[in-house]
Amino acid sequence: MACHRIEELIELLEPAWDKEQDLSLLQFLQKLGTEAGFNGELNELSDEILIYHLKMRNSDKCEAIPGIKKDYEDDFKTALLKARGIIK
Repeated sequence: MACHRIEELIELLEPAWDKEQDLSLLQFLQKLGTEAGFNGELNELSDEILIYHLKMRNSDKCEAIPGIKKDYEDDFKTALLKARGIIK
């Protein structure tokens, strides 16, 4: 895992875990994994799952994922033309 991802994960994890101080770190990570729909072993829980879940945890279920949001277009025709490079 790259250093910037560790920093991002800690930055997101700290305020969320602060709200549930009664849980140990492993219990809290397991809870996050379960909330995100992860059913595997805790050692298989990836940092990507944790980062995106922590970013999206308190947002509306219909809100776009942060990495995809920058490319979102309301109009299908505009999205198609941009994807084909016809318009910028």
